[in-house]
Amino acid sequence: MRISEIAKKSGVSSMIVSRVMKGSPTVKKEDKERVEKAIGELNIKATIAASTKTKFKRIFGLIIPRFEDIFHSFYATEIIKGVSLAVSRLGLDIMFHLSERHKHEDFLSSLAFSPEYIDGILFADINGDKSQLNKAIAKKIPYVVMNNYFDTQPVNCIAINNRKAAEDVVDYLVELGHSKIATIAGDLTTAAGRERLEGYKSGLKKHNISIELKYIKVGHFLRSPARREAEKLLELSDFPTAIFCASDVMAMEVMDVAKIKGLRVPQDVSVVGFDDNPMAAYANVALTTVWQPIVEMGRQAAELLNQLIERKRREPVKILLDTKLVKRASCAKPRE
Repeated sequence: MRISEIAKKSGVSSMIVSRVMKGSPTVKKEDKERVEKAIGELNIKATIAASTKTKFKRIFGLIIPRFEDIFHSFYATEIIKGVSLAVSRLGLDIMFHLSERHKHEDFLSSLAFSPEYIDGILFADINGDKSQLNKAIAKKIPYVVMNNYFDTQPVNCIAINNRKAAEDVVDYLVELGHSKIATIAGDLTTAAGRERLEGYKSGLKKHNISIELKYIKVGHFLRSPARREAEKLLELSDFPTAIFCASDVMAMEVMDVAKIKGLRVPQDVSVVGFDDNPMAAYANVALTTVWQPIVEMGRQAAELLNQLIERKRREPVKILLDTKLVKRASCAKPRE
């Protein structure tokens, strides 16, 4: 690379660049750091430019929002499994990135996530923050957003029908005879969290059951918050006869709290989860839950992205996947 290029990149004179490269001790520390940073960035850019000329595999970026227990997350592992299945079949490469929630770090401005290097981006979720999605669109990088469904906006997306799934849960509990039905909602900054809560409310309205604020708690899809909210619900003088949780992890906490309080599941309180996590079927009381096709969502998202790149599909593409209520031993008719 030329000294003039480095000088322009670092904002210093060519003479200072020359001194830095010769190791002169008279150069100011800040000037030296700026020159070294510019050299490093120009080297990376040159490496990427060279690699793209010889790149024979298409590369997708998979962006997963970082959250508590990310490495033990059923959702994250299932998404990775689904994407990996498609990528392997299509003979592609995948680049993973964990994004820090609420810190808005600009990973899409990094060289690795430039259109010259990456062929497309899969968003595992966006947690209510569309800034990175907007950057991908502005850079004209093909993309697909998972776990979010944009009804009216021209966004490529694939998601679970969370609202209907939650309504199905309420329908089932009402059929059993329950009317005091509580919920522990997920993270309401996520589309899944909001839609499951909306489905719970619309399900109650459909059956002319009043929505009681004392029966609505938020557990953020996490163990500890869900446990605290379960204790509050089960300490009520007229505690609910059924609790619908927005995830299996939270439902398991509810069942444990009930056991500690001397309550029986399902005789005293029925519990329903969401995910059909493998542990749900092997709990002390097999958990009734909602199966959602997370692996299929990841697989279809990767295949859809490939089709968009090859112009086999026209934008925007919107896909909504159905769920299934898995009835097990944690639900029964309420006590008289």
